[in-house]
Amino acid sequence: MDPSTLVGAAQAHPVPLWRLLIDASIFGIVGILLLIVGYYVWELVTPYNVRKELEENKNVAVAIVVAAFILGMAIVIAASLVLIK
Repeated sequence: MDPSTLVGAAQAHPVPLWRLLIDASIFGIVGILLLIVGYYVWELVTPYNVRKELEENKNVAVAIVVAAFILGMAIVIAASLVLIK
């Protein structure tokens, strides 16, 4: 594909800044909500209480697993939201 074709397509229908901000806000909110839902589903699936392990028992291993889970979910959700557009 010729690069000038992409430049021409981008200039043919410029998107207003307010529309981009609204779209980014909506995708951000959807992403955060999906992260929260994913965390609570994971909390239900695990045989132990993650919150209790983190807050009361100060379990560092669980904290590392939670961090890895959240980062992994965030990467997957971000990729899926980018592919929607």
